[in-house]
Amino acid sequence: MILGNAGSGKSTLARALGARLGLPVVHLDTLFWEPGWVEADAEVFRERVRHAVAPDAWVCEGNYARRTFDLRLPRAELVIWLDTPRWTCLRRVIARSFSKRPRTDLAPGCQEQHNRAFLTFLKYVWHYDNANRPGIEAMRLAQGPQVPVVHLRGNRQVAAFLNGLPVAGATVAC
Repeated sequence: MILGNAGSGKSTLARALGARLGLPVVHLDTLFWEPGWVEADAEVFRERVRHAVAPDAWVCEGNYARRTFDLRLPRAELVIWLDTPRWTCLRRVIARSFSKRPRTDLAPGCQEQHNRAFLTFLKYVWHYDNANRPGIEAMRLAQGPQVPVVHLRGNRQVAAFLNGLPVAGATVAC
């Protein structure tokens, strides 16, 4: 499970981990949002998550602590917290919002918009570490204190972590 602020690199790391380990990648935003940024019904979302994490192995990125930790943490082998500085997160969120590149971590029919909701989202990103992260961490400790946690800060630590993992399908010499 990969946790962190918007723009912290959760989706990028999830795709890299999935490719490296040969595992399916679950982007929670694609399960939560309906076209036009409409929230999915709570039970529909939970059923989507339940189905997505049913296989024996997966990489899942996204917070949604109150809504899904009870489904994900019992099945998780590791929690990765991305400790990305908020300036970096804010810069990435703004840059990607103006990018025309397709995003696999967005639900179909959800396009980046530059409106009042976007400004509210930027405020969320800026205040995440003080306003949201403590609650997410408290829920993690309540739901899955036995699951090991790795904290990664910055591209070098992320790259070192990835490079230390086995490659899917690679044979080990004896």
